[in-house]
Amino acid sequence: MDVAVVGAGIGGLAAALALAEAGFAPRVLEARDLAGETGAGIQLSPNGVRVLHALGLREGLAAIGHRPEAIQLRDARSGRLIAFRPLGRSSEERYGAPYYDVHRPALFHLLRDAVVERGIPLETGARCTGFEEHADGVRVQLATGTLDAALLLGADGIHSRVRETLLGADDARFTGNVAYRAVVPADAVPASLRRPVVTAWLGPARHLVHYPLGDGGDVNVVAVVERDDWREESWTAAATPAELADAFRDWHPALRELLAAVDTPWKWALHDRPPLPRWSSDRVTLLGDACHPMVPFLAQGACMALEDAWALARLLEDRDEDAPGAALDRYQRLRRPRTARVQREARAQGERFHERARLKRLARDLELGLGSRLAPELAMARYDWLHGYDVVARLG
Repeated sequence: MDVAVVGAGIGGLAAALALAEAGFAPRVLEARDLAGETGAGIQLSPNGVRVLHALGLREGLAAIGHRPEAIQLRDARSGRLIAFRPLGRSSEERYGAPYYDVHRPALFHLLRDAVVERGIPLETGARCTGFEEHADGVRVQLATGTLDAALLLGADGIHSRVRETLLGADDARFTGNVAYRAVVPADAVPASLRRPVVTAWLGPARHLVHYPLGDGGDVNVVAVVERDDWREESWTAAATPAELADAFRDWHPALRELLAAVDTPWKWALHDRPPLPRWSSDRVTLLGDACHPMVPFLAQGACMALEDAWALARLLEDRDEDAPGAALDRYQRLRRPRTARVQREARAQGERFHERARLKRLARDLELGLGSRLAPELAMARYDWLHGYDVVARLG
């Protein structure tokens, strides 16, 4: 069965690999020229890492990933440690897979190379403009012509053309947050910040996260500010170092030194969508940001797409050859409750991080601090629903 996969991001490439392993014939269609793929760092928690391991990428992922020892929360002005959660060996023993920080282009190349090595067609310059669904297949409309397939998977991001054609046009909602990203050489980072941990600095209406990448030679920086005067959803919009520095001018001196090492910060306005009522028809379905875009405050965007990819392929294995719609319906019924919860929890995490009221910040810090120090087992258990979810074991 031929499957047209629109979008060669992390989710689309992972879906192509999972579908090929399940006996399908996927074909990946990507509008962009992928030669200059860019991006900053991303975090991969065990629930997503298990999918990459199941796809045969365990060694490749270990080679490009950095395993942080912990997640730390700190006060943005004083530097005081608010709370911490162990990762490293503790996380691996608890969940059966590591927690990684990776440079997004390195993960993209790992997936793309696997797609090419396994003989899966990958076409660039293939921009999807819509589709026509009929009883026994889908005709995919491209800017350069048409393509017929038995199934169509829209993995084409928050501005998905497949979703728009399937469900109608709508606008993503601006969250009121703008994020800045940069990768800084580790030797330009203050010595006090060169820890093998993920560190989130919390302040009123903003927060900043940094962590090592790969072999530790680079540090990823993501800084999020509440503002409503810039709403462009783009990974390629450049900001100025002065703009970034001004947003955090009253923060801890080490952080100001870190931001002074940024040459060119990139910025994008954070958008998401409320959970969709449906993702699928009889021959078409969606994956990742195309159906459940989320703010990055739980670091789960890539992991949810990876879970989607595995679930879709496994559920389609049991399909009725002539009526795959039942399998696509099972896929959306399985995935919608989980991804909707992650969307909600990610928004709530951002609100906690950005608390403006001083007394509420003190209460937040006390709760988190006592939890991590006096009841570390309970502090870790708060994330069992997220990091302990094993879509590979559930679906085989």
